[in-house]
Amino acid sequence: MSNQTQQKKLTQQQAVAVERDLAKFANTMDSLVRIPFTKQGVGADAALSTVPFAGDIAGFILTLYAFKKAREVGVPQHKLNGVVKLAIMDMLVGFVPIVGTLFDVFIRPSRKTLEIVHDHIREEYQVDNDIHVVHPFLHESLEQKQKNSAFWRNPIVSWIWLRIPDLLGIAVVLLLLIALWAGFSYAWQLYQSFKAS
Repeated sequence: MSNQTQQKKLTQQQAVAVERDLAKFANTMDSLVRIPFTKQGVGADAALSTVPFAGDIAGFILTLYAFKKAREVGVPQHKLNGVVKLAIMDMLVGFVPIVGTLFDVFIRPSRKTLEIVHDHIREEYQVDNDIHVVHPFLHESLEQKQKNSAFWRNPIVSWIWLRIPDLLGIAVVLLLLIALWAGFSYAWQLYQSFKAS
């Protein structure tokens, strides 16, 4: 049986689960800690590259997992050739101290593989939702909770759970705006009282 025929046996839910696993892996490897005010992150790949040679080789071997996941959902090899070359270049440049570590922050083969897989799943499996990629750990946790309780199957509860980081982000922004407004008001009152005296 050919590999392509095997891929067709995946259900939409199985394809989403594979992509979610890849998203969790890519987050860990490439963007575990986000650099403030950027979309850039630092992950295990950059940390591994601080160990001369062995760390870069280990990072490359771990990145092969991303390619394995891509093949599981049927991404053709020709679509992966570019990221395979990128991963090899990432490893080779990683051998150069300091420069290699900085290079690892910006060249993220696991994240780029995830983008290819995401496009493939949208085309082949008609999956338009990407919440399982944006918040893969929360998505997996919700799936487990839904197996055990009808409460978590409620669409409103599910929606809130999957958007906890976004809701917390909005709350932080609102608190900052309130703090700025309060600070500005206080400064204005001080200015007015100083001006009046």
